[in-house]
Amino acid sequence: MDMLKAMAFGALVTGCIAVVIGTQGSAGGQLAIHAVDVADYRVYWSWPMFLAGTGLFWGLLLLQR
Repeated sequence: MDMLKAMAFGALVTGCIAVVIGTQGSAGGQLAIHAVDVADYRVYWSWPMFLAGTGLFWGLLLLQR
């Protein structure tokens, strides 16, 4: 259950940061932010940032036990 919570937090943080950096026209270097067209919307996403954020939040949730 902790991993699912961590994935939700990681996705939220990734989405927020990727939108801010992606709309400025930058790829974020190591963050590798790319635009994905979903229907009529452009969504910015970064898999490395999602994995790092999920790991960070998973560790924080484990420390709270």
